Amino acid sequence: MSTALITGVTGQDGSYLAELLLAKGYTVHGLKRRASSFNTDRVDHIYEDLHRGGARFFLHYADLTDGGSLASLLYDIRPDEVYNLAAQSHVKVSFEIPEYTADVTACGALRLLEAIRRTGLRSRFYQASSSEMFGSTPPPQSENSPFRPRSPYGCAKAFAHYATVNYRESYGMHASSGILFNHESPRRGETFVTRKITRAVARIKHGLEEKLYLGNLEARRDWGYAPDYARAMWRMLQQETPGDYVVGTGETHSVREFAELAFAHAGLDWRAYVEVDPRYFRPAEVDVLCADASKARRDLNWEPEVTFQDLVRLMVDADLAEVEAQMSGGPAAVRARGRADAGRRE
Repeated sequence: MSTALITGVTGQDGSYLAELLLAKGYTVHGLKRRASSFNTDRVDHIYEDLHRGGARFFLHYADLTDGGSLASLLYDIRPDEVYNLAAQSHVKVSFEIPEYTADVTACGALRLLEAIRRTGLRSRFYQASSSEMFGSTPPPQSENSPFRPRSPYGCAKAFAHYATVNYRESYGMHASSGILFNHESPRRGETFVTRKITRAVARIKHGLEEKLYLGNLEARRDWGYAPDYARAMWRMLQQETPGDYVVGTGETHSVREFAELAFAHAGLDWRAYVEVDPRYFRPAEVDVLCADASKARRDLNWEPEVTFQDLVRLMVDADLAEVEAQMSGGPAAVRARGRADAGRRE
C-alpha cells in the first residue's frame, strides 16, 4: 500500500486528488492550516473516524511557511509520494499581498523540497506549477515556451518550478512539475471568476442578487475540469523518469463566453445582469493562455474528458442545487460542492 502526502488537501485540487488516491488504495495524509473556523468542507465526505480503525485518510497541522513542521511531518509519515498543491493561489490578491504570496508559493515549495532532501527520503515529488508563469508569452504554450509572468503569483510559481527542476538535476530527486492551465469545478473557491459567475447565476435566478460585477471580459483561458487534471498529476509520478508536463485542453474561451453560457443554461440573458467594474482589472493583464499538451497526451496517455460546455453546465447546476437546498432549509449534506461529481475517477 502506497502512502501519499498532499499539501493543500483542503483545496479544490487536493480534495479530488485525495479521492483518486484513496480509490487506488493509497493511505493519504493531508496538510491543513490552523484556522478558527472549519475549513475542511471539501474533504469532509472522505474523512473517516479514526476511532473505528482502518482509516486511510489523515489530516495534520503544518504550514509551508514553517520548514520545521514540514520536516517533522515527512519524517513521521515517510510518504512514497508528495504532492505540493498548497499556495496563495489567487492572482489578483497576489498584487495586494506579494510578499506573503512569495513566502508561501515560492519559498514554501523550496522548504518542502529541502525537507525531503534533508530527511533522506526517496519520495517522488509533484509540484503544482501554473500556466500563469507564461504570462505574456504568445499561445499556444508548451514545456519549451519561455516564462514571462505578469503577477507576483506567476513569479512565485516560476521560482517554485525552477527550484523543482534544480533539485531534480542537483540531487537526483524524482521531482516533476505539472504546468496546469485553468481547471474548475463546483469545488472552486467562490472568489475565482468561474465560480463567481456560476454562483451569481444561481443567486440571480432565485432572486437573491441583481447584478454580477466582473473585470476583464475579454481575457481568454484554457479551461478544463479539475478531476481530469488530478489524474494527470498522479500519472506524472508513475513515470520512471521525472519531467515537466503542460496540462490543458488546447482550446480557449473568454470570460464573456463563460458568462454567456452560464446565464443561458439558467434561462437568463447575461447582458441584463453583468457589469464591468474596473476595480477587478489587474495591474498587468494576461490576455490569452492556451495549452499545447502534446507531451502529456503522448507520454501520460492523458486526455481531458469534460468539455468546456459541460464544465460550465455542471458548475451552474451544482450552484443552483446549493441555493435551492439553502432556501428550502435542507441539510448541509445536500450542498453540491462535495457531491456533484465524485464519481469520475481514473
